[in-house]
Amino acid sequence: MSRKDTVAVGHMSGVPPSSSSSSSKMSYEDLYHKNQKPKVDCLIFDLDDTLYPLNSGIAAECLQNIRDYMVEKLWIEKSEVEELSNLLYKNYGTTMAGLRAIGYSFNYDDYHSFVHGRLHYEKLKPDPVLRHLLLNLPIRKVIFTNADRIHVAKALRKLGLEDCFQGIICFETLNEPNGEFFNERNLFDVLQHSVSPAPGVELPKTPVFCKPSEFAMEYALRLANIEPGRAIFFDDSVRNIQAAKGVGLRTVLVGSSHRIKGADFVLESIHNIREALSELREETDKSEDIVLRQSNIAAKTVTSVTA
Repeated sequence: MSRKDTVAVGHMSGVPPSSSSSSSKMSYEDLYHKNQKPKVDCLIFDLDDTLYPLNSGIAAECLQNIRDYMVEKLWIEKSEVEELSNLLYKNYGTTMAGLRAIGYSFNYDDYHSFVHGRLHYEKLKPDPVLRHLLLNLPIRKVIFTNADRIHVAKALRKLGLEDCFQGIICFETLNEPNGEFFNERNLFDVLQHSVSPAPGVELPKTPVFCKPSEFAMEYALRLANIEPGRAIFFDDSVRNIQAAKGVGLRTVLVGSSHRIKGADFVLESIHNIREALSELREETDKSEDIVLRQSNIAAKTVTSVTA
């Protein structure tokens, strides 16, 4: 509920109490409207492995490019790259965020150009079915991805979805440009820390804002003027889904048939989006009906006491 809505309801509920049954009934109707779940006015979509399937091969290519960058540009020992990238991804959400946290400095555009610029985008094919579904949903639709804007533009163009969204939240939306290059001084040994953490020593914080950080997600929603309680979030990542739930979003896990903690609904394919929207709408309507019936019962009770 927006601040404006809250003020309006508060003003209405501030009417002096009356002994008449009609006044009592009105106050409970106001209570119903105050507790009524807001309607959805925005759909938020992750891009990679959500708007197209994981088996496209893009994710595997991207992972290999990240590891190649670590070896070729940051001079990290090849024997350590797999373990290090997995550890950084686990603790920071993206390997890039983890590399910056432990002390590596590099140009963000150079990193994205290396990691995404080498991708075989021809693996992504136009998706007229998804395009039709998105264009026929009369509601604001926004992309929210950790990737850079160039990758977003290329992927959407290949999928034929470039005109299906009213906004894009990407890496550049949340992060300031960085012109620094690699500097290997004061590196934090995260591999050693994972094996034998020193007492009182915590993992360093990253300067990169990205999912699944709840702070980053709240920041993104503020920038895009999205009210969490009025939006549904679609993502293939369990961690991102759980973080989204933590900031108040309705959530749909894409690419799975198993409900997990934090997911309001699961979809094996984004093509089944209407199924999720219908199910979530029915749940909302049922909840609203329960609140209304409880309010009516309470109103009748008050009426019988004050009559």
